[in-house]
Amino acid sequence: MHTVLDAAVFGVPNADLGEEVKAVVQLAASVPASKDLEERLLRFRASRLSQYKCPRSIDSVAELPRHENGKLDKKQLREAYLTRAGD
Repeated sequence: MHTVLDAAVFGVPNADLGEEVKAVVQLAASVPASKDLEERLLRFRASRLSQYKCPRSIDSVAELPRHENGKLDKKQLREAYLTRAGD
């Protein structure tokens, strides 16, 4: 069974760094989001990516936004985080 069905990674504002890497994942229906799961995913990515490529945090969503053709709409995701940063 898969835990993560899909993921998007993009840059978001960071007060100290200017920008940081953010990951948003769509979990399988039977997998509940939790702090433990986020920590496991962060450890998993650290074992496979260079430090500067690693997301600093991971959020879970019920469903990732998509274009009509089925591709991920990362622009919509990123804009949602830019709006949050401006608040």
